[in-house]
Amino acid sequence: MTEEKILNEVKKFSQAKMGDDETGHGFDHIQRVVGLADRLVKHYPEANRVVTVTAAYLHDVIDEKLVADTAQASQEVRYFLAQQGFTAAQSDMIFLIMDNMSYHKTLDGTAKPLPIEGQIVQDADRLDAIGAIGISRAIYFGGHFGEKIYDPAVKPRTEMTHAEYRNLNNETIINHFYEKLLTLKDLMNTSAAKDVAEHRQQVMLDFLAEYKAEWNAEA
Repeated sequence: MTEEKILNEVKKFSQAKMGDDETGHGFDHIQRVVGLADRLVKHYPEANRVVTVTAAYLHDVIDEKLVADTAQASQEVRYFLAQQGFTAAQSDMIFLIMDNMSYHKTLDGTAKPLPIEGQIVQDADRLDAIGAIGISRAIYFGGHFGEKIYDPAVKPRTEMTHAEYRNLNNETIINHFYEKLLTLKDLMNTSAAKDVAEHRQQVMLDFLAEYKAEWNAEA
């Protein structure tokens, strides 16, 4: 198959798996991450575009917070990749990316170094978590799980473990910006992503300033 035909099959597989998500990780998120990854990969000719875009399409398909049985989901993905003609080495790289790009991996220090393809997908995923889209996704995700929007008495958590990060009972939506989202700009791998992140960071800072001014009836 041609490169585009392979990626079209990957797209259909991803859409079938993620199309019903209601946590802010649905296929609209996938398509934005793919678009960003495809935009970023143009700056790095040494990167394999098919591997990069495929990993972007599949990055949430085996995510522990979205999938009940990650082992079964992983098996399905490996079988699918083999059907599309991916080599064992390419499949292993895609899984290396998916298994080590999540933010929580930076909390417990278990993340393995990512190849340039993985750095690009990780950056694309993180870019979609910040800026105007990031604001709406944070509110959507928090609302889905019944989080409190804001409580000035509840201070943002610092130096969280993986378990603490997953414990939404100790988080507010606004605190999530300080606990995670505002840290992502400085975690970008590629210079191309860093340029995009600068603007999106300011969008979030402006939102938080306005939100607190309105909360305190100052605006």
